[in-house]
Amino acid sequence: MRIDAHHHLWDLSAVHYPWLMARGAKRFFGDPGPIQRNYLLEEFRAAARGFEASVHIQVGAEDAFAEASWVQDVADADPEWPMAQVVFADLVSHRLGMELDRMQELPTVRGVRQIVGRAPEEDRATGTNDLLDDPRFVEGLRDVGRRGLSFDLQLIPELYGAMADVLSDVPGTRVALCHAGSPHDRSPGGLTAWASGLRRLSGLPQVSVKLSGLGMFEHDWTRDSVRPVVETCLEQFGVTRCMFGSNFPVDSLYSDYSAIVEAYESLVPDEAHVAVFGDTAAAFYGLGETRGHA
Repeated sequence: MRIDAHHHLWDLSAVHYPWLMARGAKRFFGDPGPIQRNYLLEEFRAAARGFEASVHIQVGAEDAFAEASWVQDVADADPEWPMAQVVFADLVSHRLGMELDRMQELPTVRGVRQIVGRAPEEDRATGTNDLLDDPRFVEGLRDVGRRGLSFDLQLIPELYGAMADVLSDVPGTRVALCHAGSPHDRSPGGLTAWASGLRRLSGLPQVSVKLSGLGMFEHDWTRDSVRPVVETCLEQFGVTRCMFGSNFPVDSLYSDYSAIVEAYESLVPDEAHVAVFGDTAAAFYGLGETRGHA
């Protein structure tokens, strides 16, 4: 089963997403204008030809439970397309336990994401990096793991060391590193520093990595320009801890779906395709399983 392990959907009439309603606001990944419209499963499936299942990742809704409930409804309406989801939860909230209880009533929920780092300029404005210094964040990660949930981790290379220290204290929580750890400096020196720092995370056995979102920091990417990122992830994590994700529709701002898949297929060795384009994600997110309240 070929699985896209990282994509988004949204219906602007059903759920409120503040960033999708902020017209004219530039983001770290560019101008979101072309995707500030409904993006539904039918359109995604038409793009993702050859894939058979997917993992929906939360995408900044004002009400996280409203988003998760809507995704559950989408999954229920199209049972021929297996879809797991990763929901938002504030791991430092005193209401975390109650929020996770409610989320886990939805059978598609497999994990949680709370973004630690998007890009240096946005992080300075949002203060999300401060999570790494909050002891409640560690406890929240521990609670996520106890519940059998995973954590989708989005951060930048400057934070790898501090994050590795945090994750060393929660070995029971499985982690998916989004977008190859967001290597935003694609200069030779930047990639060397990224690869060196990445070993702090790849050395932790509970951490897997997503080959996804590489267009956000390099809009005119080519197969050869992303080659060092893909090859480094495969070398450090191994094929059983690497999974493909399109990051659609965000990465549709820079490329079409088939071009992304073709580039990654050419960079991943043939003998690793089954794992990277399916088995790793199936095992990590329990696709094919039905879960209720934990």
